[in-house]
Amino acid sequence: MNAEKAEKLMKDTRKSAKDSRNSTKDVDSLVRGVSPVLEVPFRDDGALDPDGFATVVDRVLATGVGSVMFPGFASEFHKLDAGERDLLTGLLLERTRDRADAAAIVSVPDHATRHAVAQAVRAAERGADAVNVLPPHFLGPSRDAVLTHVRSVLAAVDPLPVVVQYAPAQTGTALDAPTLHTLAAEHPNLRWVKVESAPPGRLIAALAQGERPLPALVGYAGLQFPDALRRGAVGVQPGCSFAELYVELWRRWERGDETGAVALHTRMTPYLSYWMQGVELIVAAEKEISVRRGWFGSAHCRAPGHSLDSEEIAMIDRFCAEFAEMVPELLR
Repeated sequence: MNAEKAEKLMKDTRKSAKDSRNSTKDVDSLVRGVSPVLEVPFRDDGALDPDGFATVVDRVLATGVGSVMFPGFASEFHKLDAGERDLLTGLLLERTRDRADAAAIVSVPDHATRHAVAQAVRAAERGADAVNVLPPHFLGPSRDAVLTHVRSVLAAVDPLPVVVQYAPAQTGTALDAPTLHTLAAEHPNLRWVKVESAPPGRLIAALAQGERPLPALVGYAGLQFPDALRRGAVGVQPGCSFAELYVELWRRWERGDETGAVALHTRMTPYLSYWMQGVELIVAAEKEISVRRGWFGSAHCRAPGHSLDSEEIAMIDRFCAEFAEMVPELLR
């Protein structure tokens, strides 16, 4: 296929995706609150465990969340090949496409703008309720290149809602509130920003200002969740192995029980602050917790990854014991 035909096919694909989007879901309401990032189970030999992933989707959706995101850093997306990612995305969308009470946010972490656009369009065609775009960061692209990338994805899937993920510690990308507000003015389908800066509060507050406030979802395991909520965040995107705790925290906050929400978060903080010393560390810890819950059979993380030592296993023991009254499955 020559370049001209390939470009025409891409344009036709984008048009087809736009023409096919007619969701009756209230995606804004579904994304509010707790929107976990799904983990990916592997077998002991490192092979993909699709059945385990299907169980993860089902069990997480049963916790009371309105949406989930895949693939993210917590999904070890950087360790999946294209076929595995496509397969797992399909398994997710099979479980959310026809549900009015569950939204699937499909992430597009591809570095090449052309690939990111193609992946975003394919996600839209397959029934994604929203797309998450992780700005390119490999080899330090220029600010203009990053913004062109984000604009291209926004335009390609319009009017499908889009989350822009801002994770400076993981990517080195620099974005600010005026830039994000400008993008949202140009592309109304930019609906949320996932904020993972440290600390996240000032950016969240700045995004909430202006003619068209941009709702923020706080990431980073919700380590700063109460502060983010005070500054206008509309939800959190943590890992998925103990989503019930975040759901309970959110429910307390929503009914005006700030004291109770902060008290629960305070109990979670020693564990979160330790695990969030590294992405690979919290991925390993959450997989160990999910195995204990019976969601899948192996806590294997593909190399390179983090191997939990005896003290870290003991910490997970304490975590499971402390929160078993809220999540009895932790003591299976």
